[in-house]
Amino acid sequence: MLQFPVGTLRPSMRILSDEQVVAIHRAAMEIMNSYGMQVQDEEALQMFRDAGAIVEKDRVKLPEYIVQDALNSAPTRVVLSNQKGERSLFLEEGKTYFGTGSDTIYIIDPETGERRRVVVKDIGNFAKVSDALPNISFIMSMGNPIDVPSELVYMYEFAQMVKNSNLPIVFCSDSGPDTEKIWEMAAAVYGGDEQKLEQNPFLLHYVEPVSPLKFNRTSVQKILTGAKHNIPMSFPSGANAGSGAPITLAGAMAMGIAESFFGLVLQQLVRKGAPFVFGPNVSVMDQRTTVVSYGCPEWALTQGAVTDMGRFYNLPTWAYAGSTDSKRVDAQAGIESTFSVFAAMACRSNLVHDVGYIEYGTTSSLEQLVMANEIIDMARFFMNGIEVNDNTLALDVINRVKDQSTFLMDDHTLENFKTAQWYPKLLDRQNYPAWEKGGSLTMEDRLTKEVNKILSNYQPEPKSNDVLAKIDQILDAGL
Repeated sequence: MLQFPVGTLRPSMRILSDEQVVAIHRAAMEIMNSYGMQVQDEEALQMFRDAGAIVEKDRVKLPEYIVQDALNSAPTRVVLSNQKGERSLFLEEGKTYFGTGSDTIYIIDPETGERRRVVVKDIGNFAKVSDALPNISFIMSMGNPIDVPSELVYMYEFAQMVKNSNLPIVFCSDSGPDTEKIWEMAAAVYGGDEQKLEQNPFLLHYVEPVSPLKFNRTSVQKILTGAKHNIPMSFPSGANAGSGAPITLAGAMAMGIAESFFGLVLQQLVRKGAPFVFGPNVSVMDQRTTVVSYGCPEWALTQGAVTDMGRFYNLPTWAYAGSTDSKRVDAQAGIESTFSVFAAMACRSNLVHDVGYIEYGTTSSLEQLVMANEIIDMARFFMNGIEVNDNTLALDVINRVKDQSTFLMDDHTLENFKTAQWYPKLLDRQNYPAWEKGGSLTMEDRLTKEVNKILSNYQPEPKSNDVLAKIDQILDAGL
């Protein structure tokens, strides 16, 4: 038998040349050093002064050496555990994980199909469905519920995610105090062991500046609180081209990187070595509709470029995919979701959020989430490449079957059919009579059926009564 080398090329894609990476980096450094950032918090201003930054009233300008110090101290690899303490997300070169988003106002009701305001039960349903889907690796809240006190919204969201899933959690908060309470709830999952949570976190803190170039007090306080507890953080700006940033993508990226690095510097000033995931959100505001697009090719393009920048900085990267501007889970939703998922996978972005958004991030949809799970599975099969070795080249099989009419009955087919091909769960490949006999279900029909099946039958591994009681106690106490 011929001995061919064993190996598989994993396809990947770059967006920026080395020269472009350096040019964008230099532009971001120029923004930080010459233009600076408005910082609306005296404690942070003093920390920047003490570090050697130029502080003019509330505007902070960062010399490049301060930024470089922060880059040198931030870990080049971030690992998140699931809520059982098992290390599960390794944010490093070549690893891509997908998860949901946060903060939508509306949801498509899975029972009625109507668009309505998000309630707290919906957060639990999204966590539960995500826990059941094999290609969803972390969760965010997917909505801001209207039926809980506004100052406690993020605490209720976190509690619902803990109660209905064991996946890693990316959380948002409103302020320093509720960040502290969320930390307390997270520690309760580990039996109150804060040291274990610091060393083996299952949560990552999503904090944002205000574009253009503003760092408000609530963002500062969230960073200070999170860094104190060594909570991994992402600080992605909303540097959307044409609104919060220049309309050109290179300029929007440079400004977004500068904003993100202000968060990194502050975090590292509080606690050197605190984990950081890099990546501004750079989409576009459509100049005709004023909508910030979640389905546009520009965001898919910039997330790939941001991943190139992350490699340059040797930092894990934040990205988005699986979203649409469509108002329903329709053909447009499928097109836009597939494009963004494939781009994130091909560019090898690390932590990819917003799976399940429709209506440009205003509405969340369980059906969209389930459809994206199938898209991710398909894209992952493609990006795993073609395995080339003696078994897959199958010369002996070809020789054995050459005088027969089919390979269908050969042992090689039986031994390899489960792994040699990709099999969809929801995409339809039946012949027409079989499809008709099964009820002539459309893709939308199948998605709704699958969502309701999970909600009715799936049960995530439950937390102990002690953990649940402690979380309810923290919620009841409020801020």
